[in-house]
This record gives sequence, C-alpha cells and structure tokens, in this order.
Amino acid sequence: MYDDAFLTRLEGGLRSALPRWGLSEATELKLLTISENATFRAHDPLSGRDVVFRVHRPGYHSRAEIESELAWLTALGRDGSLIADIDDGGTVRHAVAFGLLPGKEPAEGEDLPRWYRELGAINARLHAHARGWQPPDGFTRKRWDYDAMLGKVQLWGDWRAGLGLDAEGRAVLERTAQVLRELLDDYGTGEDRFGLVHADMRVANLLVEGDNLSVIDFDDCGFSWYLYDFAAAISFAEHEPYIPQLQRAWIEGYRTVAPLADEECAILPVFIMLRRMLLTAWVASHSETPTAQAMGEDYTKGTVELARAFLASYDTAESERAAS
Repeated sequence: MYDDAFLTRLEGGLRSALPRWGLSEATELKLLTISENATFRAHDPLSGRDVVFRVHRPGYHSRAEIESELAWLTALGRDGSLIADIDDGGTVRHAVAFGLLPGKEPAEGEDLPRWYRELGAINARLHAHARGWQPPDGFTRKRWDYDAMLGKVQLWGDWRAGLGLDAEGRAVLERTAQVLRELLDDYGTGEDRFGLVHADMRVANLLVEGDNLSVIDFDDCGFSWYLYDFAAAISFAEHEPYIPQLQRAWIEGYRTVAPLADEECAILPVFIMLRRMLLTAWVASHSETPTAQAMGEDYTKGTVELARAFLASYDTAESERAAS
C-alpha cells in the first residue's frame, strides 16, 4: 500500500544511496509519480545538480534486465548511471538515476497530431537502431508477445480479474483474446516485424520543450512487434475519438524515416486491442496505484465496448472474405 509510512521508508532508503551519485545530504527529494515504479526528482542545492531517480518495484525487473535497459540507452546516446540496491524494510529495491530533461507532457489541446507525427519518426529511428544493433553479452529484457500479455505468462496479471468485469463482458473478451491470438499467429514474429522496442511511449513518457519532443522511461523496453509501439503510445486513451487522427499522424511521421506499407498498418487495430486488454489486466493487478485507481471499473467497461467494435469489424471482414 502506498501510504505515508511506505513513502517515508522508500525515501529514506533512496537518501542513503545518494552518495553513490555524488549528491550531498542536503539533496531535496520530491516524489513525481508512482505507477509500476516510484519516480523521484532530486535537487542538490550544493552542487546545483538535478537528477531523476527511478526506484523499481521488487520482483518485476531483475538487476540484469535493468542493466540491459541502461546498455540500450547508452547505445542510443543516453547516459544511464549505476544501479543502487536500497533496503525497504528487508526488501531489496533497485534504484537508477537519470539526467533531468526539460519540458512537460503534451496535452490533448496542444496539437497532439503534431507530436505524434514526430513520435512516429522517433519510433522509426529506434526500430532501425534495434535492427542493426548487436546487444552486449548477457543482454536480457522481457519478451512482450501474446503469451506474456494474455496467454500463459501474463506479466501484468489476468484480464479476467478486470475491475467490474461481468459474465457477459468476460465472454466478449474471451472471444476477443482468441481472435487476437489467431491474427497474431498469422502475422508472426519474423525479424522484420519483431525486435527491441520501447513499448511504453504514452503521453506521460513524452516531454515537449519548444519544438523538441523527448521520450523518457525505457523501463518496459523489451522484445515485441515493432508496430506495437504505436498501441503503447495511446495507452489509456484507446477509446478517444481522436485516436484515428493520431494514428494517421504517427504513420506519416514514420514514413519520413522508413517505409511502412499499408498492409503493415492494417495490423495496428490488433495491437491496440491487445494493449487495451493488457492494460485492463494491469489496472486489476496494480489496483493500489493512483493510475489504476483513476481508471477503475470504467476502464474495464470501455475495454468491453472496444472489444465489441473490434469483433464486429473482424466478423464483417471475415464475411466479405468468405463471399469473395
């Protein structure tokens, strides 16, 4: 439970690790967010340094996985610092530090299509880098395939535990999960389609400063379908009416860097539905977090409505194929 006692304990553990990054005892710590992890901003008035700390949820990423994330960031030109182990009442948490980037997350009324056009170009460059980069020995990150999300592994929990999910909604999602598996099996995981991706470029992980867009938080980076990056980029907003506009902008931006055929883009609704069901599981399994509490049962209900529309579109396409 993220109560005051927990946060005080967590901050105390982080404060004990400050010397590892050359920060003084006078450093001020401010909690920024709690989601999968806890993120703090640190300001050292003696040196004038500003640092962002990520304190990891125990049991999610191993130390080797975190080291691998930092290895990719270093290869991309970012500087990830050492990992500190801090004591949280007998539980070991891993903490990492990053430089503070200026900017704020883009808001719905601030020309989101413009930024998603830029995000598409960023994604294309990241995908090109991933295809050509040789990871170091020991590199390990999670594999975000169907089994990891909705199948046997369920890294973020079971969507069947979705908050407020009733029997009728469960039946809809059961069929949706089966259709998704069939479509993804057909699409496959060839090297041209599946590789190292960011996997969480949602608005909360974007920073706008003037004309510049920056992407932060590679905590969920791993191996998945390249085009899954767009679905992750619209996390928690999949139902919004402006999503088709963002999708067009993202595709347009992607194509300024690399080719992207219309036939490939046709898979995007599948990844959007896959991500939505994954997040429904996440909300249920992380119900103590502020993000999950803000979503609540309404998010599950929205997932069922999106699934109905998805299945209707699928059934229509199947009928047209059978008639042709």
